[in-house]
Amino acid sequence: MELSNFKVLTFDVVGTLIDFETGVLDAIRRIGGSAAQDLSDNTIFEAYKRGRDLYPGRSSSAMADVYRSLAEELKLPADTVSADAFQLAVFRWPAFEDSVAALKRLRKHYRLVAMTNADRTAFSCYSHILDSPFDDSVTCDETGVAKPNPQFFAYNRGRQAAHGYKFSEILHVAQSQYHDIGIAKELGYTTCWIERRQGQSGFGGTPEPAQVTTPDFHFPTLKALADAVEKV
Repeated sequence: MELSNFKVLTFDVVGTLIDFETGVLDAIRRIGGSAAQDLSDNTIFEAYKRGRDLYPGRSSSAMADVYRSLAEELKLPADTVSADAFQLAVFRWPAFEDSVAALKRLRKHYRLVAMTNADRTAFSCYSHILDSPFDDSVTCDETGVAKPNPQFFAYNRGRQAAHGYKFSEILHVAQSQYHDIGIAKELGYTTCWIERRQGQSGFGGTPEPAQVTTPDFHFPTLKALADAVEKV
């Protein structure tokens, strides 16, 4: 199997291209003030994930409630101003340092498609941060479900087929084993794992998968994927 066999790269966005973990940690420590400074990354991530489980709605509106849940658990300021500040920070989560340049390189070779659990409003912010690299995009607003729901992947498969692309021509690129790599592989997608947390313990701000799935391709960064493509 060669990277040159594919015509479409589908991307998880938040966690693969957008560094939401840094965004969450920076926002919590800024909004939480002195009460948040001694909290470990993992303590913040675990409270964040529990809050997201309680409030799984559209990321452009649910994150204020996620913050309130987290803040009450960690004894941080839980007032409306603080919750609104966290919600606004979600729209400004940064890109990984290699994302913009690597996407520009990859777009010379492939159709780039975003497949994101973010809603259309939040995704528009992330697309802007990434310098608008995508030829097409699928969000939870179109699918009505979020990954790892198989319907999300089926929706994208049909959408790309309508544009004339065979399933075998699609390579799904993602960081999350839980939301993407495991279920995509199970559904027959060819997968490329961008292991953003390589060398770090645990799964950070992403839920832990039942098991780690072996992908078809595996790189530590998006730059490494672009380098490999250009060597073919």
